Amino acid sequence: MILPIVAYGDPVLRKEAETITKVYPKLNELIQDMYETMYAASGVGLAAPQIGLPIRLFLVDATPFSEDDDLTPEEQQQLKGFKRTFINAQILEEDGDEWAFSEGCLSIPDIREDVFRKPKIKIQYQDEDFITHTESFDGLIARVIQHEYDHIEGILFTDKLSSLKKRLIKGKLANISKGKISVDYRMRFPAQKKKR
Repeated sequence: MILPIVAYGDPVLRKEAETITKVYPKLNELIQDMYETMYAASGVGLAAPQIGLPIRLFLVDATPFSEDDDLTPEEQQQLKGFKRTFINAQILEEDGDEWAFSEGCLSIPDIREDVFRKPKIKIQYQDEDFITHTESFDGLIARVIQHEYDHIEGILFTDKLSSLKKRLIKGKLANISKGKISVDYRMRFPAQKKKR
């Protein structure tokens, strides 16, 4: 089932998400719905807060990045078929010199800005079967994971921009939170929620 994506301005996007256990209700169904929602919105990652749930769950499918002609064949191969579900993730280390990449977010449509992040991460997480993994990632995969991880910490990519950039996009962000934007996927705006 395709779920509405929560828009910028909703308080759920600012909450530090809570740890879950394997008895979380209908977890497998939720994960499948999240993948379906992400694909319907042409995303490469989606975190539970973006569908209104403040839990430590996010997923990544970096395959669309593998078609980028600017990447080396090795990078394309690394991204192709990279699909993971991250439950109760904790980033243990971030390493290397920060690099900029133009990021966007399904909760903040039509805004893309360069964000600086470290190129390498070490992360501990549980998969759908609650098996714990500790892995290291680098490059674009690390970046997508960091972006989604920020969501479960209540952080948005716009928080990482300079104060000048924040001022320049302030009006656009206000319009998004009011629903004054056109997108080709289902969204839920803070203003709509209050009317109910």
